[in-house]
Amino acid sequence: MTNLYEDNLKSAGITLPNAPAPAANYVPFVVVGDLVYISGQISADASGLITGKLGDDFTVDQGQAAARVCGINLIAQLKAACGGDLSRLKRVVKLGGFVNSTLDFTDHPKVVNGASDLMAEIFGEAGAHARAAVGCSSLPLGVAVEVEGIFQIS
Repeated sequence: MTNLYEDNLKSAGITLPNAPAPAANYVPFVVVGDLVYISGQISADASGLITGKLGDDFTVDQGQAAARVCGINLIAQLKAACGGDLSRLKRVVKLGGFVNSTLDFTDHPKVVNGASDLMAEIFGEAGAHARAAVGCSSLPLGVAVEVEGIFQIS
């Protein structure tokens, strides 16, 4: 049987990485009932950390791309939480986006759209979610973006 979400990833040219290991004393996700709480995923891909500060040395487009990488890492964690079966996803409930930015930067929502747009692209209607997008003076390891998520599964 085909998995629509896996097909959507393939159509988008996305190969999920292995779920990233935690960088400190926490677990990557916690399942409570039918909810999966996924710890913040930083902007890091196979090439390494995606670092920068929005409003200084990083553009909104670069920030959106970094947030998309965070979204890919969230989906990798979700797949691990679902025992490898993404068809168990019922709904993306909420994303929380953190943007490494200068004090005068105000386009946080545009940056976090990189992750939100990915959820819609891969999960369709089930990808519609509540969200927060906030600015931070710094993020771990100097990354540009970090995104956490809550997902409902079967």
